[in-house]
Amino acid sequence: QVQLVESGGGLVQAGGSLRLSCAASGRTFNNHVMGWFRQPPGKEREFVAAIRWRGYSTYYVDSVKGRFTISRDNAKNTIYLQMNSLKSEDTAVYYCATGDSVIVGDRRTYDYWGQGTQVTVSS
Repeated sequence: QVQLVESGGGLVQAGGSLRLSCAASGRTFNNHVMGWFRQPPGKEREFVAAIRWRGYSTYYVDSVKGRFTISRDNAKNTIYLQMNSLKSEDTAVYYCATGDSVIVGDRRTYDYWGQGTQVTVSS
């Protein structure tokens, strides 16, 4: 059974930084896509960033390009989301997710989700 456990959320002032972690277990991930999504209050869950366990491909939504960086540590089966220059509009619950036949930006194609971690950016 795949398990994804996020950590690292919290309260930060605008302009600050946070690093989220997602520890994955329960299977061999090979070249699966790992994605970060977020759900702002009262809004739908949206794609933020994604990475594969192998290679160098990364993917970002336009609103976070240049501010967020996704990375991985294969030895630890963990992915990270470094978030810099945070804005109030980044306030959301952040989830990591993966699946067997993922379309990177399409949340409907992800099969496994973590419990989420709250990020609150105060202005």
